[in-house]
Amino acid sequence: MSDGTNPAEPTTAPVPEPTAAPAAPAPAPDTTKHTALPEKTSPLVEKFTEQERSAVKELVTRLPLIFGEAFKDLKEEPHQLEAVDFWGVPIDPLKGDTEDARVDVILVKFIRARNLDVEAAQKQLIDTLKWRHTFKASETINEKFPSEVFGKLCHNFGKDKDGRPISYNVYGGDQDLKAIFGDLERFLRWRVSMQEEALRLLDFTTVDTLIQVHDYDGLGMSSRDANSKKAAAEATKIFQDYYPETLYRKFFVGVPTIMTWIFWAFKPLVSSATFAKLSVAGRGPETIGKELLPYIDKSQLPQRYGGEAQAF
Repeated sequence: MSDGTNPAEPTTAPVPEPTAAPAAPAPAPDTTKHTALPEKTSPLVEKFTEQERSAVKELVTRLPLIFGEAFKDLKEEPHQLEAVDFWGVPIDPLKGDTEDARVDVILVKFIRARNLDVEAAQKQLIDTLKWRHTFKASETINEKFPSEVFGKLCHNFGKDKDGRPISYNVYGGDQDLKAIFGDLERFLRWRVSMQEEALRLLDFTTVDTLIQVHDYDGLGMSSRDANSKKAAAEATKIFQDYYPETLYRKFFVGVPTIMTWIFWAFKPLVSSATFAKLSVAGRGPETIGKELLPYIDKSQLPQRYGGEAQAF
């Protein structure tokens, strides 16, 4: 009996399922085209020593802590981590390690002022942030001061041979010193406003310091009373504590020989490094010019100080 199959009919072998070809191995990364994110740099940053670079990096990592400490007593909690204006440069504690190289240039000033001691620099920075907020330092540049008192007192004019702005403070002549120094708080706010305005002339990329010229021509022994002494001491302390390393040179001009004590009176008020930046330049355009012209081109220096510029 037949089982229903036809032995003459060939049987079909099962066809195996097709398999995918093995995936080609992933190509090795082309390291020749890989570029690391560049570090913050500028002509001023490039002048940092290795110790300064290391100290600044450490200070940058502490910015959130520094801001939190500086503003811990404020009611506005979010302000602790907001960017603040610092000499015209915004400093953001959360972005300081990835952005603006100018921030590093400002921070290194605190490092240098404290001889590379990061802990001491941190404390000074905290104190400065507190003072700037309490004094409202940035807001002073928009304040109005009586022109009849301060109008002829300060002039930001010209630049030195390396591009540094020059601030002239003219205390001599026909200035009403009793009106200038009589209201201490007003004088300090005006003086800070002039400093803040001058600092905004810096780019903190190629230039980060100022030259100051203090003119005392015409002052007599009776000019320096208790109010002016206190004002000078308070202003000097503010600049020493809260504006470190912003001064390149300061010249005292028009100082009568009998009043050279004005220059020496600054010695106990400032650090030895700052005092080394101070000079007495004598009286008269020719004598003053001999001191200032090595730093300032005659086209940038007012005629009254031995230059050729038509200025105040």
